[in-house]
Amino acid sequence: MTEKNSKNYLHHLAVGTGFVGLILWFYIGRELGFLDWITQQMPQEYAGSGLMLGIMILMTPGFFLWSRFNRWAEKKLNVSGTYYEDEYYKNQDALKKKKK
Repeated sequence: MTEKNSKNYLHHLAVGTGFVGLILWFYIGRELGFLDWITQQMPQEYAGSGLMLGIMILMTPGFFLWSRFNRWAEKKLNVSGTYYEDEYYKNQDALKKKKK
């Protein structure tokens, strides 16, 4: 196995591990009763909306941690790629420089 293939394999393994962590994050939040609590705060006819809101609130920190884990793994394995948010911030910096 070449070094590049080894890095790709380890990167895929790391992303998969992070995704399993994301699934566990959801499962733990559900088992702690967070989703039930959110739906109980809503009127009965809006329970589905409350559940959706609860999932969004519950998963926001999980997705943030997952993105940080992926960035850490890529830095550790020296894997590079293109991120949409990187291009966005580069464009914002360029616009700020033009305004000055």
